[in-house]
Amino acid sequence: MLSGGTMVSRSEWPVPHAGMPPIGGGPPLSPFEFWPPRLFYLPVWAWVIALSIRHRGVRLPLIANPLFPAGGLYGESKSQILDLIGGNAARWIAPYVVVERKEDLANDVRTARALLETAGLGLPLVAKPDLGCRGAGVRPLRATDDLEKYLQAFPVGERLLLQRMVDQEGEAGIFYIRLPGEERGEIFSLTLKYFPYVIGDGASTLEQLIMADPRAGALSHLYLPRHADWLNMVLERGHPFRLAFAGSHSRGAIFRDGTHLVTEALRARIDEIARSIPEFWFGRFDLRFADIEELRRGEGFTIVECNGAGAEATHIWDARVRLGDAYRTLFKQFALLWTIGARNRSRGFRPESWRAFLRRWRHERTVSVRYPPTA
Repeated sequence: MLSGGTMVSRSEWPVPHAGMPPIGGGPPLSPFEFWPPRLFYLPVWAWVIALSIRHRGVRLPLIANPLFPAGGLYGESKSQILDLIGGNAARWIAPYVVVERKEDLANDVRTARALLETAGLGLPLVAKPDLGCRGAGVRPLRATDDLEKYLQAFPVGERLLLQRMVDQEGEAGIFYIRLPGEERGEIFSLTLKYFPYVIGDGASTLEQLIMADPRAGALSHLYLPRHADWLNMVLERGHPFRLAFAGSHSRGAIFRDGTHLVTEALRARIDEIARSIPEFWFGRFDLRFADIEELRRGEGFTIVECNGAGAEATHIWDARVRLGDAYRTLFKQFALLWTIGARNRSRGFRPESWRAFLRRWRHERTVSVRYPPTA
């Protein structure tokens, strides 16, 4: 039987959303959830202009996290940021190795396997570009030849991470903010990320199940090409089929606002980890967990990624969030971002030049379209 493109027996069928709170009701899509970014962010750009005038600096986000490339606003290296997490906090990070794709595929495969062996990592793994956002190029590696296939499709001259797979249903994005000069950091937002499934009925093909689902059918342009090899497969009754591997909204994951679930224990744990990162004031931790109550106790989770100034409070993509509330959240988030940048400027930090930032921006935009398809 199939589960997310992998042959498994009935006993190995996944339990959708295991360890997560009930996903709840509400509309399958919000009216603005998939608006074109240029339209949705138009009021935000007006607010950015106002903040830049107020604080006398349009580049202040570039020093929100002074030790991140461009503050983590754009073009940051995933591995460079994770490498900054030190001391006891490093135990919360999923282990990884970094591979540079060169001209010789066979040699790159040997190098990658040697690095994995030295790090004590084996299948299953997650492959992801070191430079990229919104889940671009993220794929699971489960079979022995998956590594070679991924490297073959990866652009020469770019770096990638091979990370231990945390194969748990629970995923969350925890947005953290601490103002320079203040001792205590806060969790600004907690987003629960649900991987979408369709359930077999013993008669319908995978394509029919996708098209019949209120949300999946509306996002068929994401799911049908991704699972093209299995669309004519009739799933056994009760068989769950996972439609997305990457916990990214733009790749089809379902987001729910979980900010009300934040506890003092979780806040203290995230604050402890964040404070282990030098000059980290603003960003989001993406993590996996097995049980929501354990997460609320500040335990039982693994961080798979850390983002800087380019991150956002992703709970706004909960289909039940109203447009006005989404904008209020973003306006507050950006106001804090500019405040942090201004405080860091007063501490002596200076942003990189426009030329350097635009070069970084152009490079990421150019290379992102060359990554392997996201799973």
